[in-house]
Amino acid sequence: MTAVLRLDAVTFRRNGREILHGIDLSVNAGEHWALLGPNGAGKSTILGFCGAQAHPTTGTVDVLGKRLGRVDMQELRRHIGHVNPRHPIRSDLSALDVVLTGFTGTVERMMRWDPTDAERERAVDLLALVGLAGADDARWPTMSQGERGRSLIARALAASPALLLLDEPTTGLDVAAREQLLETVDDLSRTEPDVASVLVTHHLEELPESTTHAMVIADGRAVAAGAVGDVLTSAVISEAFRHPIDVAHDDGRWSARARKGVLA
Repeated sequence: MTAVLRLDAVTFRRNGREILHGIDLSVNAGEHWALLGPNGAGKSTILGFCGAQAHPTTGTVDVLGKRLGRVDMQELRRHIGHVNPRHPIRSDLSALDVVLTGFTGTVERMMRWDPTDAERERAVDLLALVGLAGADDARWPTMSQGERGRSLIARALAASPALLLLDEPTTGLDVAAREQLLETVDDLSRTEPDVASVLVTHHLEELPESTTHAMVIADGRAVAAGAVGDVLTSAVISEAFRHPIDVAHDDGRWSARARKGVLA
């Protein structure tokens, strides 16, 4: 099976300090990976390679069959859907405009660019897909965080990407909005079955039910990687977070609690 995403022996140094140490990751079509670890573990750095935003210091990164360093990075990024709750929109865009920027890979609507009828129709359909039917004219400054998150998922899907990256997508959401967004992500595994995804978080409670695989990292190293049920164990999570943690899996969702009677 051809990997949608592959990192082989990847290291990364910044200001003379090695941040990642020999990371291996292979993601196939239709797989949904979670990338977990404490703050500063290196999750965002890895996601930067997945999104063709940076080159490794050593090792190789292949994204959608293209090797970083031998490909036009900007062109490659147009085929990757990226959901970032810190998406830096500054203007009064409508929800429909936000989705349409997914076709151009820009933050704002491009000047002198008009979508085709097919692109506009797909944008409307995607808003409906993420539960925002009829909200085409909702304005970004007055949208709730949950509505923004779902509109960004629609934007990420606009160009029919083979790879979807979700960078802590539930940041800033209340419980109800978080659950709605996770339901939206779960629905994508049924409506877009060939799309692979990588979701970054440090909270097990924020993992969608559709998660199939996981990598847990700490201090720039992989603690464990593979099928989600084999990786998300109390032993692995306790090692990564350096504290005794009890991990539970119930009705498709994960949770983690500090072991009773053990102080930090």
